[in-house]
Amino acid sequence: MTTYNPNKIEKKWQDFWDKNETYRAENDSNKEKFYALVEFPYPSGQGLHVGHPRPYTALDIVARKRRYQGYNVLFPMGWDAFGLPTENFAIKNKIHPRVVTEENVARFKKQLKSIGFSFDWSREVNTTDPDYYKWTQWIFLQMFKHGLAYKSEMPINWCPSCKIGLANEEVIAGNCERCGHSVVHKVKSQWMLAITKYAQRLLDDLDDVDYIERVKTQQRNWIGRSEGAEIKFSIKDTDENLDVFTTRPDTIFGATYMVVAPEHPIIEKYSDRIENIDEVNNYKEEVNKKSDFERTELSKEKTGIELKGLRAINPLTKKEIPIWISDYVLMSYGKGAIMAVPAHDERDYAFAKKFNQQIIPVIEGADVSKEAVVDIDKGIMINSGFLNGLTVKEAIKKSVEELEKMGLAHKQINFKLRDWVFSRQRYWGEPIPLVHCDHCGWVPIDEKDLPLVLPDVENYEPTDDGESPLSKIDSWVNTKCPKCGRDAKRETDTMPQWAGSSWYFLRYTDNKNDNAFASKEALDYWTPVDWYNGGMEHTTLHLLYSRFWHKFLYDIGQVPTKEPYIKRTSHGMILGDNGEKMSKSRGNVINPDEIVSEYGADTLRTYEMFIGDFEKNAPWSDNGVRGCRRFLERVWNLQTIVKEGNEYSPEFESTIHKTIKKVSYDYENLKANTAIAALMSLLNDFNDKGEITKEDLRTYLILLNPVAPHITEEIWEAQDLGGYLNQVSWPEYDESKTIDDVIEIPVQFNGKVRFSIEAPKDADKETVSELAKKNDIYNQYTEGKTIVKEIYVPGRIYNIVVK
Repeated sequence: MTTYNPNKIEKKWQDFWDKNETYRAENDSNKEKFYALVEFPYPSGQGLHVGHPRPYTALDIVARKRRYQGYNVLFPMGWDAFGLPTENFAIKNKIHPRVVTEENVARFKKQLKSIGFSFDWSREVNTTDPDYYKWTQWIFLQMFKHGLAYKSEMPINWCPSCKIGLANEEVIAGNCERCGHSVVHKVKSQWMLAITKYAQRLLDDLDDVDYIERVKTQQRNWIGRSEGAEIKFSIKDTDENLDVFTTRPDTIFGATYMVVAPEHPIIEKYSDRIENIDEVNNYKEEVNKKSDFERTELSKEKTGIELKGLRAINPLTKKEIPIWISDYVLMSYGKGAIMAVPAHDERDYAFAKKFNQQIIPVIEGADVSKEAVVDIDKGIMINSGFLNGLTVKEAIKKSVEELEKMGLAHKQINFKLRDWVFSRQRYWGEPIPLVHCDHCGWVPIDEKDLPLVLPDVENYEPTDDGESPLSKIDSWVNTKCPKCGRDAKRETDTMPQWAGSSWYFLRYTDNKNDNAFASKEALDYWTPVDWYNGGMEHTTLHLLYSRFWHKFLYDIGQVPTKEPYIKRTSHGMILGDNGEKMSKSRGNVINPDEIVSEYGADTLRTYEMFIGDFEKNAPWSDNGVRGCRRFLERVWNLQTIVKEGNEYSPEFESTIHKTIKKVSYDYENLKANTAIAALMSLLNDFNDKGEITKEDLRTYLILLNPVAPHITEEIWEAQDLGGYLNQVSWPEYDESKTIDDVIEIPVQFNGKVRFSIEAPKDADKETVSELAKKNDIYNQYTEGKTIVKEIYVPGRIYNIVVK
């Protein structure tokens, strides 16, 4: 027998799987389908890191097992390849983004193949391929035609140095994350998608899917549904009202001031009445440099300016209250104004303390001398006029009723979810297939002219005026109106990276189709996705956006199901060996190529699954890698102790059936770490005996194969176990053989375990008692004492009460 050489055998089997299309899924099949999906990666210049193989291997294990169980399995892979990082790299290095993308994809694909994933590469998609984004554009046009895509003036974060719009996440302390330059706010006309029209459905339909609870929680929090009332606060000596949304109208008697967002239109409208308008405008300029995240951070120091000369009227107390502006109120949420109840809101309390505003508690027993009392879902109302003495629940209803009678309020449901800003003023994205005509307005290009291909240009750098680089290409911009034939101009913004990833799972079902994004037959057979796994960082926006697109396509009759994914799971990160997040700056990044080269792909796969609980973060350990390599070497050496035999060895039969049961369960529940532990334990039993049958080996190799496919295929072939391992069936277990004839029963004295005995699994109390008495420890706890009671829970525990 040769020594274990993973570099030799792994390439051999990867080439075999490729040549024979071993993992190809068939659209025309009578088999039951199983659609397993992992998030397709962004092909960055850095290549794969060791975090990528963890979720891929976990679902690869499930996919391989399901094939053995007779399913027609679709397990595809592709590339989410548009976006800013590639464009920035291209600009810096003077290489076209298309070339950069091709090189990155080639590297990623080579790395993935070297790890031995059972992807069906015939289904590969790439979001930058015109044959793919033709259908991204087509879906956008359907949204436009159904009124879900519209243009709106929106403030964006603008970096004058990089000449780009920035997401809120890219603004740190008012400065551009990339270059450090101070950021300003610019108002730009942006394409929007009306995801808010689907807010309630996106919330309700979470009840119908099998997502882990923390994923559902993130979805619900992002959508942010809240029931309450919209209340009018009049501005003194004007016909103007400030509308506020509140979930707690019962606390209105405690509203001692108001706060509006710095962008609120009343500031400009009544600027001549605001006595300190210069101070207010200076404050607004400072706020403009902050991101929404910074503005709403709970722990930050509260800032604000009173609008001197403007006062509001509390509609129930009829008292004048001051109006302030502060950065912690956003124009994008609710009405851009709040009634401040400092006694019962932490932000309002901190603000009131700093600026010496009145604090009035409205719940009995609330001591607000040191902090806000926010736990006010129960209690009796005080300091609240006609609400005094009512419970909170009664007061909420009564306050809205009274305000409605006065014409000053109505019930309202609000969502934190905002419509999706869909424009990007960049080059490397899908062109938006719309034309602007002075006579017809915005007009979609004819669907037969799709894809609208991104022009191949030399200069793709951002412009000084914040427009897309496409705006500088006259031959691109100037066109004819598809509707009236007059001169018109193309939209020069491109779509965000989110666009291509919002529907890619549908294209996998029929990726070569030129007439539709997928055929009805393929969609009816394959969708919805049975199991989708990805990172927790994508369980809010990506998941929400793709669910939104899918629901829209369902509404227009293009897909057969309301939800795209039946099941969604997420994994923890792999950390550096120092327990910190892996990053180049920390110097703790592990390159999977090096692990594969030194130890083999099967070792990498085994270690990433054995590292710990799949849902939790886990630190990398070189010792752990070496331990998994030693395990596989011991598996390889089983070949030296195998003998003929088509049945299990009698002494291993029960253990093998137990192992089949455990491994089958653990693989399906993302507990590969404990499955591997069981296989390690069985391996120890084999080696202790020093002899196994071919049937023992067959079952062992099948069980280990989803984790370590190369070594198991090689041993199978070398030992001539019949055909190819990848063509066999998953082993079945006999439940009766997983139950031990002899079990271990703890013996307690006065509730404390003192020793254990081995007894037949169906032993009665008398038998257990006799066996216990034979143990020397029994006498220690009964000598000179009276046995008051004996309690035996069959098969579980034997408790003796002594006095």
